[in-house]
Amino acid sequence: MNKVFRAVALFLLVASCSSGVQSPPRNLDNACSIASQRPSWFADMKQTERKWGIPVHVQMATIHQESKFVGDARTPLRYTLGIIPMGRQSSAFGYSQALDATWDEYRDDQRRRRAKRDNFSDAVDFMGWYMNGSTERLGIPRSDARNQYLAYHEGRAGFARGSYNRKSWLLGVSSRVATRADMYRNQLIGCGRA
Repeated sequence: MNKVFRAVALFLLVASCSSGVQSPPRNLDNACSIASQRPSWFADMKQTERKWGIPVHVQMATIHQESKFVGDARTPLRYTLGIIPMGRQSSAFGYSQALDATWDEYRDDQRRRRAKRDNFSDAVDFMGWYMNGSTERLGIPRSDARNQYLAYHEGRAGFARGSYNRKSWLLGVSSRVATRADMYRNQLIGCGRA
């Protein structure tokens, strides 16, 4: 009996220490496969679509670009002299790669103090909230994956200033996000999940 108790206690201890972050789905180039592998994630994205009006395919393409569906994704470390770590490039974290200050603004605005960036449901709700705000303040259509991504990456003030126009690499990234969003949309239509 004592061995069983110890084994159960050890299992519960290990389980309580895990963050609950799931590994990314296989085949990130197939929206239907992602939806099948993570039905709760797909339900969360549909809920965000209903609540904020941001289409699932736009959410998926943005998450793919930001974190490749990795819940505890972080920006790379910066180094001095090539070897001395000097912290991360930014505070971006989680599925949505939300910055600390923007995440705090979301939690305050939505009264969701317990929301976590490594929780998929919270991350897509944040994304819907942010992109909806970009629609309201900047007039970007909710289904415009390219410009929604540019505003998401640069911040609304940066987007309004056109800061992305000086970043040819970012224009390329935003075009790839738009292409992926179109691909995901067509796939979701094909498998009856649109």
